[in-house]
Amino acid sequence: MSKLTTSREERGQAIAQVYGQVRRIDDRTYNVKSQSHHGWYKVSRVGEEWVCECADNIYRHLICKHIFAVDFSRQLRLQVSDNRTIQEVNIQNCRFCGSSNLKKDGLRKNKCGTIQKFFCRDCHHYFTINIGFERMKHNPQAVTTAMQLYFSGESLRNTQKSLRLLGVQVSHKTIFMWIKKYISLMQKYVETLKPNVSDTWRADEIFVKISGNQKYLFAMMDDETRFWIAQEVAETKYEHDARNLLRMSKELMGKKPLTFITDGLFTYNVAYTKEFYTKKYPRTQHIRHITIRGDKNNNKMERMNGEIRDREKTMRGLKIKETPILQGYQLFHNYLRPHEALDGKTPSEACGIQIEGKNKWITLIQNASRNNPKI
Repeated sequence: MSKLTTSREERGQAIAQVYGQVRRIDDRTYNVKSQSHHGWYKVSRVGEEWVCECADNIYRHLICKHIFAVDFSRQLRLQVSDNRTIQEVNIQNCRFCGSSNLKKDGLRKNKCGTIQKFFCRDCHHYFTINIGFERMKHNPQAVTTAMQLYFSGESLRNTQKSLRLLGVQVSHKTIFMWIKKYISLMQKYVETLKPNVSDTWRADEIFVKISGNQKYLFAMMDDETRFWIAQEVAETKYEHDARNLLRMSKELMGKKPLTFITDGLFTYNVAYTKEFYTKKYPRTQHIRHITIRGDKNNNKMERMNGEIRDREKTMRGLKIKETPILQGYQLFHNYLRPHEALDGKTPSEACGIQIEGKNKWITLIQNASRNNPKI
């Protein structure tokens, strides 16, 4: 490699290490800040090669520092620095004396299932631990199976029928109460997690029926990991103030995006001006014009809207504006549903949050209960 190439590579690396100098528009398009003036250079993927608008690449056919900057930026994104693992909750200490000198001592059985009994060799107490499912008539497997079936697309009554095949006799109203209880519990827990989202966010809206009336669900999603960041239900589309959605997204993620992609709805531009825009650099770029095809399409957001529409059809509309179903589907989308576009990962895994265990519902519920013991 020549000294000239090495110099361009080093300058590209220096550009990539400065926050805001490389902006990702989508998988094949980046904007790189010019080092000589206030403009930006567009770096695009054409076939198997990166092409830049600068003179070095167009006229001299060299790999310019802007292409090197994009390459280093992509490498930095693959190195998830804040990787967290949510582990299964293991029984290690006695609930009476705190001793770890325990032994398993049979099973407690009832008509709804079995639960492990423990014996403390120090204080000689027998006890059971069922974190997150205390005083529940049915076992954790039945509860989490119901939630998995429901958020995978089944109605409450079809979920009830499926559980009956497994020997679990429960009403559809009880299943809804399980969903309401545990979604509230898990939602408070996952809000404390900070996913490592990218610097490109998308927002869009979709109409939903609530008690027979047309409302609009406004949602924010990370472009790279497809992490559903925030949502809110609005009475109208054109007169709604979207500032709360942007403010909530900014607070939950602990940062603002460098690129904000929406359709031409005016409320997004007003909200962007109030919540994201600053006179100082790095400044968030708002892309308002999107097309069905091309480099400014909103296909990723429309795909998520399709998931919401499929779920709503099964329910034949929502009953109340404050329904836990939308929050539950957001949680299911982010932490439990694998996505083909992410190579079988969930959006949370793409953001560096790993959930261990064969039953991830139980892992989430137990960790949420341990962190919120009063709920």
